[in-house]
Amino acid sequence: MKAIVQDTYGSGEILETRDVAKPAIGEGEVLVRIRAAGVNPADWAIMSGLPYIARPVYGLRRPKNGIRGTDVAGSVEAVGAGVSRFKPGDDVFGWCVGSYAEYASVSEGSLALKPAALTFEQAAAVPMAGMVALQAVRDHGHVRAGQRVLINGASGGIGTFAVQIAKAFGADHVIDYTTEDFTKTGQQYDFILDNVSNHSLSDLRRALTPTGMLVPNGGLFGNRWLAGGGRIVRAAVLFQFGSQTLGNFLLSQKLEDLVALKELIEAGQVTPVMDRTYSLSETAQAIDHVGMGHARGKVAITV
Repeated sequence: MKAIVQDTYGSGEILETRDVAKPAIGEGEVLVRIRAAGVNPADWAIMSGLPYIARPVYGLRRPKNGIRGTDVAGSVEAVGAGVSRFKPGDDVFGWCVGSYAEYASVSEGSLALKPAALTFEQAAAVPMAGMVALQAVRDHGHVRAGQRVLINGASGGIGTFAVQIAKAFGADHVIDYTTEDFTKTGQQYDFILDNVSNHSLSDLRRALTPTGMLVPNGGLFGNRWLAGGGRIVRAAVLFQFGSQTLGNFLLSQKLEDLVALKELIEAGQVTPVMDRTYSLSETAQAIDHVGMGHARGKVAITV
């Protein structure tokens, strides 16, 4: 099968299209014929080996897994022993290791049936960004009707999902950042999801209600050693004082959250906002487009 492979860290030119062996499947696993793969800022970070503090996780001198990509949508080609939720021919979406390829071996618990109304590219855009948005808004912000919620950086992958999810939970307040600086209006919010880190932590605190919560999610492309880690440490110190809270979390990939997103999509409350799609041979351009912060919505690779 064809796959996009990297042997070292660097920019897009280190990626190569190669013929590699089709992955074998074991007990509880599904062989997926990949139709589309989502592109996330994390793919750019791992390709680049950034931040350096994460190298023990990625691989110190070279990536532990040479095929990038996690978000996947495709068709079940075969199932391993013990698989009961899927059969060959089912269209599925979810996450895996190495989705920038023609096939992937995927745990049964990492997949759900694809929403029928979505294309494969749209479905591949959902898992990581959708789950980050869902967990931030629902689990950490506890967003509910009557609250004022601000998504700072609402045009990217996570932001476009977060806006729709917050609205589905009853929050509804929109401002145009090109004409209004939310930190200077005097308006205060119960929950702020900050995806871009373009305002100071003090300004963000002033924009929160006395018991409001901030979830900082930006800063991936800042410091090469720590990325947004330094800002999070400063925020933790700042939020020690007062009744406002800081909601920091790492994405937890849960099947039930993938199913929750599927239900929101099928109910017409959430729709993936797509920027553009690339072919498998254009993977480097796709990752660079997302990694440099140019995407407006989600980017997918058609396999």
